[in-house]
Amino acid sequence: MVTVVPSSRIRNVALVGHDGSGKTTLAEALLVATGAVSRRGRVEDGTTVCDTEPEELRHHGSLAMAVAPVSFDGYKLNILDTPGFADFTHEVATALAAADLVVVVVSGVEGVQVGTRAAWRLAAEAGLPRLIFVNKLDRERSDFERTLDDLREAFGSGIAPLELPIGSEAGFRGVVDLLADTATVYDAGAARQVPVPDEMAPREHRVHDNLVEGIVVADDGLMARYLDGDTPSVDELERTLAAGIAAATVFPVVCGSAVTGIGLERLATLACEVPVDRKVGARAGDRRVEIAGDPDGEPLARVLKTVTDPFVGKISLLQVLSGTLRPDLVLTNTRSHTDERLHLLQTLRGKELTPVAGAQAGDLVAVAKLVSSLTGDTLAPRSSPVVADPLPRSQVMLSVAVRPRTAGDEDKLMTALHRLCDEDPALEVRRDDETHQTVLSGMGETHLAVAVERLARKCGVEVEQDEVVVPYRETVAGPGEAEGRHKKQTGGHGQFAVVHLRVEPTGRGEGFEFVDAVVGGAIPRQFLPAVEKGVRRQMRQGGVWGFPVVDIRVTCDGGKFHPVDSSEMSFELAAALAFGAAVEQAGAVPLEPVVRVTVTVPARHQGDVLGDLTARRGRVVANETDDNGDQVVVAEVPASELTRYAVDLRALTGGQGRFTTVFDHYAEVSAHASERLARRKSVSV
Repeated sequence: MVTVVPSSRIRNVALVGHDGSGKTTLAEALLVATGAVSRRGRVEDGTTVCDTEPEELRHHGSLAMAVAPVSFDGYKLNILDTPGFADFTHEVATALAAADLVVVVVSGVEGVQVGTRAAWRLAAEAGLPRLIFVNKLDRERSDFERTLDDLREAFGSGIAPLELPIGSEAGFRGVVDLLADTATVYDAGAARQVPVPDEMAPREHRVHDNLVEGIVVADDGLMARYLDGDTPSVDELERTLAAGIAAATVFPVVCGSAVTGIGLERLATLACEVPVDRKVGARAGDRRVEIAGDPDGEPLARVLKTVTDPFVGKISLLQVLSGTLRPDLVLTNTRSHTDERLHLLQTLRGKELTPVAGAQAGDLVAVAKLVSSLTGDTLAPRSSPVVADPLPRSQVMLSVAVRPRTAGDEDKLMTALHRLCDEDPALEVRRDDETHQTVLSGMGETHLAVAVERLARKCGVEVEQDEVVVPYRETVAGPGEAEGRHKKQTGGHGQFAVVHLRVEPTGRGEGFEFVDAVVGGAIPRQFLPAVEKGVRRQMRQGGVWGFPVVDIRVTCDGGKFHPVDSSEMSFELAAALAFGAAVEQAGAVPLEPVVRVTVTVPARHQGDVLGDLTARRGRVVANETDDNGDQVVVAEVPASELTRYAVDLRALTGGQGRFTTVFDHYAEVSAHASERLARRKSVSV
C-alpha cells in the first residue's frame, strides 16, 4: 500500500492545449521518465495510460480528463491530461478546478492555435499559474523563435523564455538553460551537461540578460541590488521566478520533445518549485467561507469526476480540499444528507487502481461504490456540513432528439441517459411533454456523437436521432366570438350545454385571463369552472395552427343549460368547441420562441458574425469590446434559426467563436416563416 504523501509535496498539474499538440504523449513521457511505467505507449496505437476508453481509441485523442500521478524529486505530481477537442472544454474546466499549475502545451510546428487560446482563457479566468511547454521541436518545420513570437503576440509581455533549443527539426538534441548559463544535450535518451555551444553564446547572453531583468522587477530588493551591479544568484532568481509564476504575472517558456524526452526534467522541476496556496470558496449555512488546504484541518472532499468501470462499478475521483482522508472514514454528502463510507482509498492512474494509506489536502484519490454521491458533491463531517463551490458548468450548445431503435426501450433509454449524465455533467437530458421528444444536449456534434457511442457500448441502447421540434405557440390577431353547443341523447339522462365566448389578445407575455360576464343565470355558477377548464384544455391541445394558445383573454358572456341533462362534462366540451371556433374567427397568429444570444469572437470575425445573425432574422441589440479585445455581440434571434448554431459558428470563425443563449420572449412569426409553417402543417395533415 502506498504511503501518504504530505500536502506540501503534492502538485496537481493540468496539461492543456490544442488538439494534437502532444499533451497525452507528454504525459506518457513523464510517466516513463519518472519510472511510473516501464514502457512508452503511443496515441496512434491506443496504448497510452491516459487514453483508455474505446471511443478515445477510435477518435485517436483524449475525450475526458485523465489522471496520471508520477513521483519526481520527492514530489507527487498528479498529471491531469485534458482533451484538446473544442467540444470537451468542460473537461478542461474540471481539471483546472483541481489544478495548482497549468502547463500549456504548444506545438513548435503549428504554434498558437484556437485550442491554445481557449485553454489560456480558461486558465486566466481561474487565475491559475501557467507555464508553456513548446513541444515537437524535433519535427520537420518546427520553429521555436516563430512560436515564441506567436506566444508574445497572443498572451502579452509576461511570456519569458527560460530555455533555447540546441539544433532544430531532426537535429534538435538539447536545450540551453538561460538562468544557469548551462547546456544539456541528449544522446540516446541520456542527458549530459556541456558548455553552451560557441555559436549560441552571443544570443544566449543577450536573452539571459533580458530574462534576468524581467525577473528582478518582481522583487524590489533584488532590483535595487541588480541596478547597483550585483548579479543575483541562480537560486535567488529561481525563487523570484517561482513567486512570479505563482502570482500569474510571469509565464515561463521551456522547450523540448515529448517523443524524444528532451526537456522533461526542467518541466518537472518547475512544476515542483512553484509554491501553492490552495483555497476553495464554500458555503456554511448562510455564510460564505474559504476553505484552506490544511492537512490538519477537518476532512473535506469534493467529487471531481465520476467514472464507471465494468468490473469495479462506479468510481468517484475525490479532490481532497482539507484534512486527511483515511480508509473507512465516514463523511456526509451535504447535498443528499446521506453518510458515505470511504471503504478503500486508491490512486487512479489511467484505469489502474492502487490502494493508498491516505490522502492529504491537495491530493486526488479514487473511492469506489459511493452510494449517492454525484460529480460536484461535497463530502464533509456531519458536524460541519460545508458545501464547496460548484464545479464550473458549460452551457449546452447543441441538442438532438433521440428515440430507441428497438420498440419498448423507452424506459431503458431514460435510465441509460441519466447514467451518462452522472458521468458527464456537461450532458443534459429532458423529456418534452409537448413535443413528446427525448432531447439530449451537449457541447457540439462530436460530444453528442461520443455520448451516443457510449450509450450503445455501456448501456446497450442504440438510438435514432431526429431534429428537435421548436416549441411554437399561437395567439389571436384580434377579437372573435363563437358559440359552442354540446348535445347528446343516449337514453336516460342526456348531455346538454351551450357556451358563448368572446376572445381577444392580451399583451405579449401576459398569459391567459378568464372573465366571467354571465348575467341572468344563463349558466349556473357551479358550471363556470368547467367552462374555464374546457378552455384551458383546448388551449393546451392547440388552436388553428396546432400549437398551444397563449396571451389571450376569454370572456364567457352567455349560454344555456338544462336542469336535468347539463353537467360539468357537457360545459367543458361545449367551451372547448366555442373556444376553437372563436380563435378561428379572430384570426390565429403563430408565435415563435426568440432567444437572446451573446456571441464572443475576435474582432476580425465581427462582420461575418453580424451578417450571419442578420441572415438568421436576428436583431442586434448590443455590440461592444470586452477586456480581452474580443467583440461581444448580443442579438435576439428566433430559436428555429439556432438549432445548429454551435456547428455553424465554429465553421464561420475557425473555432474561435463562442456563445451563450437564454430564452427571451415569444414573437409573431414573419410572413416567410409563416408560409413555411403552413406548408409543414399541410404536409402533416
